[in-house]
Amino acid sequence: MFEEPVSAVDALPMPVASHEFSFDPFRDDVVGNVQVITANYEDTLSDIARRFNLGYEEIVAANPDVDPWLPGAGTRIIIPTQFILPDAPREGIVINLAAMRLFYFPKAEDGEMQKVITHPVGIGRLQWKTPVGATRITVKDENPVWRPTPSIHKEYARNGNPLPAAVPPGPDNPMGSHVLRLGWPTYAIHGTNKPPSVGMRGSFGCIRMYPEDIAGLFNEVAVGTPVRVVNQPRLLGWRGDQLYLQAYPVLEDDKRNHDKQFGKLIKETRSALKAQINARPHQTLNNSLIKETILDPRATALPVTKANISLQNYQDLALHVQNTLPFNATWVDDVKGNFTTAEIRESEQLQ
Repeated sequence: MFEEPVSAVDALPMPVASHEFSFDPFRDDVVGNVQVITANYEDTLSDIARRFNLGYEEIVAANPDVDPWLPGAGTRIIIPTQFILPDAPREGIVINLAAMRLFYFPKAEDGEMQKVITHPVGIGRLQWKTPVGATRITVKDENPVWRPTPSIHKEYARNGNPLPAAVPPGPDNPMGSHVLRLGWPTYAIHGTNKPPSVGMRGSFGCIRMYPEDIAGLFNEVAVGTPVRVVNQPRLLGWRGDQLYLQAYPVLEDDKRNHDKQFGKLIKETRSALKAQINARPHQTLNNSLIKETILDPRATALPVTKANISLQNYQDLALHVQNTLPFNATWVDDVKGNFTTAEIRESEQLQ
């Protein structure tokens, strides 16, 4: 009996989940794995980002030589679905502004592995910065009414687009269908009616999420859940016997001396109790890879204690997977939900 040959693409493994992971909190700080796909002719990087639960800036940073709007059929695309967890208490919600990424740590029972759920987010634009610090969820709202603040009213009026006193629930509501209000007045974690703005600096200070992601998080968290917002463009963490470094572009308004801070971070990470496990104390830093990672931040976690390896070497070894929705993906691949190039370009005007 004649058997139809299997195409090379179909023979590739399915992509692995890119938003929900388990890890040993006493040993490891890194979750997920870098993956590689081959673009289809109709793909944009934003299409691929939403498919793999990534933000716009994340996937662009990982693929700096690729045209975001027209990658081209057959183009190799790095999928940076490996994450170093922020340096913060692993409880409740932690948001890293530099990574434009949220991490939710559900409470683990004794003897269980720690679970983390992570999603990309949009953050406050340059003139409307998202604050750093600790707060908590105070109210959960479904199908919210948006009541713009006086300063937002002024901004819209100045641009010739005056707002009503209140925007009812529906497709024109920029808060989307779910809102987690915070202890900080006027700030919240919410959905959006402009999904392309996720992974960008486009909001009035609030944390924006893909509609499918905020719906899932809304059902997971309770009022009172702690929320901590940090700004950590350089992250170090252990996995196995390797120390990893993940670097993101520093936000334009972040004037800290990150080179000085990184020197302290290296010393603290290597002297911590976690660094004394197994062969970790004997690992030597790959200084050329550290320098490459910091000078050219690609939003990709790299093993900087692995000798004789470069960014390109590491990416060449990444698992090549099918260009399709990962198992257990948050997004339903509905053509009606795809955003167009025009919508993406419109969202860029928000910044």
